[in-house]
Amino acid sequence: MSKRSPMHQARKRFGQNFLHDAGIIRRIISAIAPRKSDHLVEIGPGLGALTEELLDAAGALDAIELDRDLPPILRSKFFNYGDKFRIFEEDAMKFDFRMLQDDDRPLRVVGNLPYNISTQLIFHLLRHSDCILDMHFMLQKEVVDRMAAGPGENNYGRLGIMAQYFCKVEKLFVVPPGAFNPAPKVDSAIIRLTPYQQLPVEAQDVAMLERVVRTAFTMRRKTLRNNLKPLLSGDELEQLGIDPGLRPERLALAEFVRISDYLSNKNDNPNEESE
Repeated sequence: MSKRSPMHQARKRFGQNFLHDAGIIRRIISAIAPRKSDHLVEIGPGLGALTEELLDAAGALDAIELDRDLPPILRSKFFNYGDKFRIFEEDAMKFDFRMLQDDDRPLRVVGNLPYNISTQLIFHLLRHSDCILDMHFMLQKEVVDRMAAGPGENNYGRLGIMAQYFCKVEKLFVVPPGAFNPAPKVDSAIIRLTPYQQLPVEAQDVAMLERVVRTAFTMRRKTLRNNLKPLLSGDELEQLGIDPGLRPERLALAEFVRISDYLSNKNDNPNEESE
């Protein structure tokens, strides 16, 4: 998240849209409420408009930036922070966020995520949720709506289910295209993800849960009986108290976990036939 500058033009291949609206920046900082005790991590700091406010509040920050032209600009801009401002010139999609945790403080992750990789990057971050206190992201509004959607809503699907498995999800506010240079063609929104210290519903095998959810939503218009046929039968769904004639968006997280746990136990006991 950063202001545009004549020193650097936004690059389409990196999905760059530089935030320039001071009022929006203030609202984001207010939502994050950074403190001196925080270990802040910013993904894609751009030219440092938000970085500047975060450093001013917390005094230290780690940044991850893929565009090789930007780190020299940022190091020059924030040289007075010394080793309190660290830049990792790496791809956040492949970055091991656990390596940043050099003490017992969990990470507070912030970022204006490129639209073209936002979903994949969020799934990557969810796998690091055990070392993260919270995450504040600027995303395409459609993605935020999907993450916050509940059962029965049109936007409800794989992304929202898995985000809500790991985190409390809060949609904060909408950001119009005019807040950016260049202006995107869609609205953006700010979302807060707070990983649960204790999961409200816990699957025996998260990889199996991900597989069940992914398979269930292979064809949104088809029923669970059809979509989940590679994993279990309609009769088995009925045994679990789940109507196989439902579409996948009708199922709550707890029901997906029920299916996942059943399959985990079935795989552990392959000789047991279902009644």
